[in-house]
Amino acid sequence: MAVAVSVLPEQQLAALNDAYRHAVARKRLRFAIGAAIAVAALLAAAVGAEVNLSTFIAKIGNFVSYFDRIFTLESGARVWSDPGEWFWGFHKWLALLGETVLISYVGTLSGAVLALLLNFVAAKNTAPQPWLRIVAMRYLEFCRTVPDIVFALIFVIAFGLGPMAGVLAIAIHSTGALGKQFSEIVENVDMKPVEGVRATGAGWFSCMRFAVLPQVAAGFAGYALLRFEMNVRGASVMGFVGAGGIGQELVVAIRKFYYSDVSAILLLIIATVFVIDIGTGVVRGRLFGGQRA
Repeated sequence: MAVAVSVLPEQQLAALNDAYRHAVARKRLRFAIGAAIAVAALLAAAVGAEVNLSTFIAKIGNFVSYFDRIFTLESGARVWSDPGEWFWGFHKWLALLGETVLISYVGTLSGAVLALLLNFVAAKNTAPQPWLRIVAMRYLEFCRTVPDIVFALIFVIAFGLGPMAGVLAIAIHSTGALGKQFSEIVENVDMKPVEGVRATGAGWFSCMRFAVLPQVAAGFAGYALLRFEMNVRGASVMGFVGAGGIGQELVVAIRKFYYSDVSAILLLIIATVFVIDIGTGVVRGRLFGGQRA
């Protein structure tokens, strides 16, 4: 089948080509200006933050030499040449790692429950009253704005050293982070089921329970698992301020210059995070896969 191709007059074609070239030139100019602004902002930020490139280059060797030291036993041999000496405190460190995971689990679960209760009030399309939404949003912002390690330090001062401070810090920070993520999921739900449930005379709580929650349950679980994975890493650092877990042992090893202990503990933390990452990833995949099905 023959296809007719229309040929524009040369003057019209030249005008179109000229307009195209001008449009491309404007786009490239905007890109160049944006890139220049970004570079200028980066340089200004580096100067403001006192980032000294010459100092970084001059002292990068200290960073490399530190890693050389943490992979060397006191005898001078490499750590992998004597795993028994390298992981001499394996059972103690494993118990502290278990404590870290439990701190993360209890804190994440507590934060997820609080976020579940607050997110429906904070979401734009499900808030029962505008003033309640404002209060809930400001509370969630406070919870996630203050770093969890600051909360941990405050609770250590209030309740003393131990896991309780870590659990409370993670719970509060997770409430803010998950509450924000949960409310954004709720704001994108289909409101027709809500209207249908409301038409039966059901109240606000019943609408949330039977019309909104079934649509977002898998997403809530996925974000909660992701937060748990992140909190395991956070709980490892909280031990630096005395909030329990493997972090307390790690900071002692760093302060006393037990170099091989530092590498052994770090390796255990990394392995634990890898296992949790893989496990939660599989669960999240099944949850969202089931949702799509």
